[in-house]
Amino acid sequence: MSAFGEIADNYRAKGKSEAAAVPDFPNFRLGLNVASADQRVIILISGTEKEIKEARKSISAVSNDPEIIGRFHYDFETDPKTWTGILTGSKSKSGIKIIVPDTYGQKGKIVKSLPLETKAEKLKTALLKANETFVKTTEKKNYQNHVQEGRRKGIKWTMPMEFGEDRDGDGKIDHRAGRRR
Repeated sequence: MSAFGEIADNYRAKGKSEAAAVPDFPNFRLGLNVASADQRVIILISGTEKEIKEARKSISAVSNDPEIIGRFHYDFETDPKTWTGILTGSKSKSGIKIIVPDTYGQKGKIVKSLPLETKAEKLKTALLKANETFVKTTEKKNYQNHVQEGRRKGIKWTMPMEFGEDRDGDGKIDHRAGRRR
């Protein structure tokens, strides 16, 4: 074990973990889908650009807390049109929304809404409580069965980027290995 410790010592963090950036999805629908796939609660922080800039600072300390880190996904949105149509519950335009995704990440339920200026300790308590409830009430997914059931129900997810790899460098995705187009 000491060899691992010696190696780790060479890669110490240079800043404070409380100030680390909060991961943010490029859009809410993707965040909701990933949260569902990872079986996690997603936290939506919505408001104006100025409100979100301020919220990022306060959310960072909570999201990087040892009891919180890795248990949630986060998304910051300024346009309510990106999320109001797919969520149920309180839809105030600005605030911190704790959301439970549905089985296939197509919709979500706001289980708690808090103001953007919520104190860190109160937010942490709300997040831990929501996660505890989510874990107790959510059945674990078997990936293969989950995908099969989703396909049977006609649920599809299209990624923003086409799946595959450009092996021959022509700028187009090669769908079959070794096959040139």
